[in-house]
Amino acid sequence: MPVPGPLELGLILLIVAMLFGVGKLPEVFGAVGKGIREFKREASLDDLGESKSSDDANSTNTKSTTDTVDTADTAQQS
Repeated sequence: MPVPGPLELGLILLIVAMLFGVGKLPEVFGAVGKGIREFKREASLDDLGESKSSDDANSTNTKSTTDTVDTADTAQQS
């Protein structure tokens, strides 16, 4: 598979800038980078044969606790 050269990369970046707007580019590329990091982390866990079920349980508990606190704060402000 051929590697895209500088002209092709510039054209792709121009099209992305036109689609999302220049102000959104850091947010878009940040989300792409986060997705790539998460994919690599999951792939390395699969390679090592480790189970991430305990990680999922911890993140779910933390998230729901945070959501509950945010909801309570919002209710008090109203």
